[in-house]
Amino acid sequence: MSFHKPCPSCGKQILYYKNPLPTVDIIIFFPPEEIVLIERKNYPPGWALPGGFVDYGERAEQAAVREAREETGLEVVLTGLLGVYSDPQRDPRFHTLSMVYTAFAAHPVRLKAGDDAARARLFSWNDLPELAFDHHTIIQDFINFQNRLGTG
Repeated sequence: MSFHKPCPSCGKQILYYKNPLPTVDIIIFFPPEEIVLIERKNYPPGWALPGGFVDYGERAEQAAVREAREETGLEVVLTGLLGVYSDPQRDPRFHTLSMVYTAFAAHPVRLKAGDDAARARLFSWNDLPELAFDHHTIIQDFINFQNRLGTG
């Protein structure tokens, strides 16, 4: 989708493109069946995986490590890319495209809510709260992946 808008400097019409916004989500996994969730301070409410927007000039992997640290206080080591989630309806605010990483925390005792998180805590994947966005689907994909590996 594209549209024209006047240049703020010269007034000439410039073609702009409306693209999905890149985001990251992180599954911080504590074997055998626990993951870190944050309770969101902002709309939309609810519990969610730690994550956020990729900043301009930032690699997605850097954004994942940064967002994990900002929202949970944890220094994480990324272990893989679970997938890319791009349903235009996944975020009620706008169209986002999320790269979902898996990670282990270097020092799990440091779990503490920060930035956009009101609370941060461990949950058993067998007893999850109501989740924001498409995070229930993402976590189920992670559980299925772990079960295929024989580690879940």
